[in-house]
Amino acid sequence: MKDYRKMSRAELLQWIGQFKARQTARQRVRQKASSMALDDSDARLQAILATAVEGIVTINERGVIEAFNLAAEKMFGYAAAEVIGQNVKLLMPEPHHTEHDGYLANYRGTGHARIIGIGREVAGRRKNGVVFPMDLSVSEVRLADRRIFTGFIRDITERKQLEKEILEISEREQRRIGHDLHDGICQHLAGIELMSQVLGQKLERRSKDGAARAGEIARNVRETIAQTRALARGLSPVTLEAEGLMSALQELAQNTAKIFRVACHCECEPPVLVADQAVSTHLFRIAQEAVSNALRHGKKVRRLTIQLRKDDKQIVLSVSDDGTGFPPAQAAAKNKGMGLRIMQSRAGMIGGTLSIGNNPGGGATVTIAVPRAAPRRTHHHAR
Repeated sequence: MKDYRKMSRAELLQWIGQFKARQTARQRVRQKASSMALDDSDARLQAILATAVEGIVTINERGVIEAFNLAAEKMFGYAAAEVIGQNVKLLMPEPHHTEHDGYLANYRGTGHARIIGIGREVAGRRKNGVVFPMDLSVSEVRLADRRIFTGFIRDITERKQLEKEILEISEREQRRIGHDLHDGICQHLAGIELMSQVLGQKLERRSKDGAARAGEIARNVRETIAQTRALARGLSPVTLEAEGLMSALQELAQNTAKIFRVACHCECEPPVLVADQAVSTHLFRIAQEAVSNALRHGKKVRRLTIQLRKDDKQIVLSVSDDGTGFPPAQAAAKNKGMGLRIMQSRAGMIGGTLSIGNNPGGGATVTIAVPRAAPRRTHHHAR
């Protein structure tokens, strides 16, 4: 090892210069390698974003778009240059277009996330104004001095269309079975009842016991006819008339009160007329499912209220109960039940929004709001 103490000042300065030069060279090599690694990493990231099937949109804390991948361009119809620097609410229909800044402000102030890390079905708006359904999941990344949010988006227009077709096929089949029960089996049963009555009259002179038995058969057949007609109405409850939904909801309330021995009433004052058969049917099925859920899961339910109302913009149907509501432990998972998913799917089919929550005084309420003129779904992708 060299003895640096015996080196002259000039030799020492020369050695320090050489040492610094070697350090600088090493640092340049490291920086070059690091730069090449960063360039390679950036290239890989850009390749991933460019080839990703899902739309990927990154925003900052103020909701300003910072990144917009190729799939998002195709999905929304905007070029990345058109939206980067714009507020992300540009991609949202009402009411979220107006309320989104409030969502972010609420999250910054409370830390309570309504969608971050959860994922849910929401609506997006293309450049041409078409509203479409999409699955959205959002992740949060905290950097040294700020945080960003990345949304992963999948267009589910085709899936929702398939769900709609399946529901429509199911509804048609139920209506067919209902009509067959009412117009076919009930007619045959009515004929059997009539024959039993005639038989009873003929037996009246010969055998009182035989006549009584024939009368009993006729009564049983009448009861079967009544039950079959009720089943037929349950399978096809909403008639083509605009008043059909109100009548069906009134009958639902009456049957619920009679069968389950709870106080159940329907409020439709003033009258709410719904001319669209599909909207009427979906609204009734949602009410039917909400009542069933309340009776199955809402412990100690003694009272149910079905309410149908309207204002200038929308028709609102709600089903409230006085049970125990959703327990806190189930609050995060309350949207996972099959019944609730079916209700959400039906609401989406008619352009409605479904909300579920606990009442301040106890119990729970299911509410669906549908635009007065329910928009038709458009299934064309942006060009």
